[in-house]
Amino acid sequence: MIEQINQIRVEAHSQIFSALDPDALDRLRVHYMGKKGVLTTLLHQLKELTPEKRKEMGAVLNEVKTNVERDLKQRQTELKRVVLDKEISSSGSADVSLPGHFAELEFYHLEALNTTEDHPARDMQDTFYINPPVLLRSHTSPVQIRTMKDKKPPIQIIAPGKVYRSDYDLTHTPMFHQIEGLMVDENLSLADLKGVLNYLIKNLFGTKTLRFRPSFFPFTEPSAEVDMQCIQCKGKGCRLCKSTGWLEIGGCGMVHPNVFKSVNYDSEKYSGFAFGMGIERIAMLKYGIDDLRSFFENDIRMLEQF
Repeated sequence: MIEQINQIRVEAHSQIFSALDPDALDRLRVHYMGKKGVLTTLLHQLKELTPEKRKEMGAVLNEVKTNVERDLKQRQTELKRVVLDKEISSSGSADVSLPGHFAELEFYHLEALNTTEDHPARDMQDTFYINPPVLLRSHTSPVQIRTMKDKKPPIQIIAPGKVYRSDYDLTHTPMFHQIEGLMVDENLSLADLKGVLNYLIKNLFGTKTLRFRPSFFPFTEPSAEVDMQCIQCKGKGCRLCKSTGWLEIGGCGMVHPNVFKSVNYDSEKYSGFAFGMGIERIAMLKYGIDDLRSFFENDIRMLEQF
């Protein structure tokens, strides 16, 4: 029976990701998960087994059921993206009224980055939803997923882009630009990540005075926040650094094995690191600007400096 269940799992995965439209996908959902579906029928047959066999087969069946549900949801998200891309390309121009034109899908933004529906990280920041599963991305990390789904290691990318968050103060704005770095290969470690960031900051600011604070991101483990010594007060404490002597410049960490799983990478063979930084934050620190909002206020006195 286990061999039969495994065969069903392989066939279901292949058929789901070969579905060309939502109707075909829904037929597969009914075929496997419906009241008279293949997996439902097998679950009903468990009562005919001995208690020991029932427990063993039940565990295998439930795992397959979970995998099929995940595959169905992922393919549904991909097909929605295909429909949206067709709408945009057939319009002959960039129609900013189209839902998701400057947006992302939940799968790439959250689920594939190890942020499930019940994950507490979803409450860490306010995300602007347009029409679920379409949202305005709050980070550039979805580019990691799109790249890894299309390419095999080794991978080295830098990905800049607009992001949106519900923040507005001296060091935050609702829209800003972020730059994402990702490297995947064999035998990469946290030391490689620290070396890259130290090299980057030294060349940008002429200093290697960095600190790495343990932090949490669902898509990296271990995770860290990266701070550099405040360039305005040289670590003494001021309004810009909120009297701490340090300025946060980004987040980083080693790619979580669950992220590799979502793109079918072997986490036993490959490792990787990623980091993200705000471009305006870098410019702010580079040129000694004490309010990030100045970049977006179109004050000619500010702009003429550059």
